[in-house]
Amino acid sequence: MSKPATSEPVSSRLPTSSTQRIPVVNVSASGKIHVREQKGVFQKIRQHTNTLLIAIFFMIPFINFQGRQAILLDVTEQQFFFFNITLWPQDFTVLAWVFMAAAFALFFVTVYWGRVWCGFLCPQTAWTAMFMWVEAKIEGNHHHRTALDKASLSLSKIGKRVSKHTAWAVIALVTGCGFMGYFMPARELYIDIFSFSSGFWTGVWVWFFALCTYINAGWMREMMCLHCCPYSRFQAVMFDSNTKTVSYDATRGENRGPRKRNKKQLALVNDNKPAGLGDCVDCHLCVDVCPTGIDIRNGLQYECINCGACVDACNQTMEKFGYLPNLISFTSENALEKGEKPSFWSIKALGYAGALLVMLVMIVLDLQSRTNIQLNVIRDRQSLYRVVSTEPNKEVIENSYLLKIRNKTQQAAFYKISVSYDHLSAYDFEITNDTVVLIKAAEQLEYPVTVNSSLKPNADFDALYAREVLTFLITEVNSAGEVVQTKVLNQVIQESRFFRP
Repeated sequence: MSKPATSEPVSSRLPTSSTQRIPVVNVSASGKIHVREQKGVFQKIRQHTNTLLIAIFFMIPFINFQGRQAILLDVTEQQFFFFNITLWPQDFTVLAWVFMAAAFALFFVTVYWGRVWCGFLCPQTAWTAMFMWVEAKIEGNHHHRTALDKASLSLSKIGKRVSKHTAWAVIALVTGCGFMGYFMPARELYIDIFSFSSGFWTGVWVWFFALCTYINAGWMREMMCLHCCPYSRFQAVMFDSNTKTVSYDATRGENRGPRKRNKKQLALVNDNKPAGLGDCVDCHLCVDVCPTGIDIRNGLQYECINCGACVDACNQTMEKFGYLPNLISFTSENALEKGEKPSFWSIKALGYAGALLVMLVMIVLDLQSRTNIQLNVIRDRQSLYRVVSTEPNKEVIENSYLLKIRNKTQQAAFYKISVSYDHLSAYDFEITNDTVVLIKAAEQLEYPVTVNSSLKPNADFDALYAREVLTFLITEVNSAGEVVQTKVLNQVIQESRFFRP
């Protein structure tokens, strides 16, 4: 691990302002970063959260619900199955609200804990950690990996590199299958891919996402955080003086400098330090364990992903020298400079919380307004009307319609077709077809309907030539054509015109 390329003196790197600034620092002069392995409280939390995230990612497509994949975004059929809810393209506003709610939830957490998402839950971080774990198992620790990079080409080096990249490729391929398992039946997908019997486009998409995983987690790694991720670029907008970020206590740590560890210091605290030196022993571990290769002692930097690796490394060193822990810690600017406890009240946090609440309300309202039936009424384009009977005062006119009825649920259901109209009208209206139809799950039925109109006895002749407005009603019923009283009424309506001479 090479030190950050900077020639600034220590004093110039210390905070000179009460406001947090994010300087741009050249994090690596040599290129590739070999991260030193580190154990500790925060690394154990990272390991558990990353493992949980990866496990959930792969397990979700294998959850079944009522005989089908519980969560499936079926692009071919234009349906999104989420347990007992089926969303169609016209229902995707719900997903839009969900994504916006997730964004504001992330912003809300960032106000208090900085980029904790990046350090502990980001998929890029999780998959990079998995690839680095495989690399360490095959090529050894960071010293061995650095030496291997410099070593001349040999059978041993070729064997290790081939083994590593083969393992990466397998993990990437499984990840590609895992991702595409959200868009097509997962069980069949894995079998088809690994038996080389998948369709052309299925294979193309799986290998595309496998290649992306291989490049991102195996080769680019911190480059994604440093140059590609937009979150790091606008994170400072969400920070305030109460935001807890990984920070170095320069007042306590400077002046930094190496020293010998005195056994007596193990029983003392902040004592017997060389004159003019602070607690920082300049061991450089905080840089060696950093996934992005920065030196947190230079102050807050946009490359920092708040993973806490440097906190664990520094606390380990402080323990060995008998100094107080948390020279580097998760703390806020106010706590570090003024000794104040962080406040949970801020305009930013309240704003993000308010926006998140609005998004959640919109999700609930959108779900409640969503119907399980879709109806589209199309008039017969060949003729506006047909005269069936011309007997005096018994004239019968009929109009034809095509009803496109979609069952948006995951079960077959019976639906009753009825028509309502203004009862002050001079005419009665009646559907001549069968009014109860069976529609399969996720099926759209095109059902032609004929509506007859006949003059009422003692009709008001002032309304004979008025154009009538009909309302078609589609109601879910049982096989006998009766509304089930114990169920919530599932009904949809649409208006159309009835024409006569």
